[in-house]
Amino acid sequence: MSEHGEIRAALSSTLAALMATHYGKGPTAAKSFLNDEYVLTVLEDGLTANEKTLLEAGQEQLVREYRLAFQRAVEAEFCSAVERITERRVLTYHSQIVFDPPRSFEMFVLDRPV
Repeated sequence: MSEHGEIRAALSSTLAALMATHYGKGPTAAKSFLNDEYVLTVLEDGLTANEKTLLEAGQEQLVREYRLAFQRAVEAEFCSAVERITERRVLTYHSQIVFDPPRSFEMFVLDRPV
């Protein structure tokens, strides 16, 4: 594996599992990137059936707002997992979603590079 391959794989599988646990449906694929003190995990196609229904009804903003509220609710658990895997403290965490194609982006800023 390339540099930090085991850490990136652990981040991907752990964050995908957390999404599956909390949403009831996990992503079909996940890939993590490390760059200096930044962690980015891209999760493909993790929309729930109700989110897909809302999107078909033109409610993208509602789905985005729900996802951001959800991020705040699970922030401590997600940050704790990243801290355990990277052995670094998470300074901030942000999540974003796009719909075409469906992807979510989990971004963490660490206290120092991995």
